[in-house]
Amino acid sequence: MRWLRLYARSRRIPTSIAAVVIGAVAVWALGRDGAEGPGDPRLPVLVLATGAMAASIGLSGQDLALDRTAAIRWVPRRAAHVLLAGAVVAAVPLAVRAVGGDMATTAFVVRDTAGLMGLAALGAALSGGQYAWTLPFAWLSFALFAPPPTSTPMRVATWMLLPPGAAAGTWTALVLVVVGTVAYAVGGPRR
Repeated sequence: MRWLRLYARSRRIPTSIAAVVIGAVAVWALGRDGAEGPGDPRLPVLVLATGAMAASIGLSGQDLALDRTAAIRWVPRRAAHVLLAGAVVAAVPLAVRAVGGDMATTAFVVRDTAGLMGLAALGAALSGGQYAWTLPFAWLSFALFAPPPTSTPMRVATWMLLPPGAAAGTWTALVLVVVGTVAYAVGGPRR
């Protein structure tokens, strides 16, 4: 049990959880004025992207050389870290919804959290843990300012804003979470 506490501290998990909760509460409080329609996906996506970016800081340890020389199997631990971080990020908006802030459906939250955590894991594998947040941020920025999705490439590009039953959104999120988790679990964070 001690190793789990040390692992959580070395990956800044308590700080990440605090940032996820603070981000969700702040966006929920800002969105309570009712200016957006009930089906507007922008606020829930902002909460989930903020959570994924906050969770991404834990995708690399304090010393990468020490991580690489450890006598433990990192592949299952890295994959579990991404999946558990995604579960925590998804649980916060669902808890806010249970309290009374109807932000998004469960299917929407699960799909977008999976895709965003896959992007964060891919970002860690490509550019290191300190820059893992850049891929979710860049994709979110594009999706928020892109024109309405009328073609399949645009639906793929704006997957996180599509309704939960949209095939393009579901498949894009599934591909992102699989590719990102596998790349991070096998290769680890880049130096």
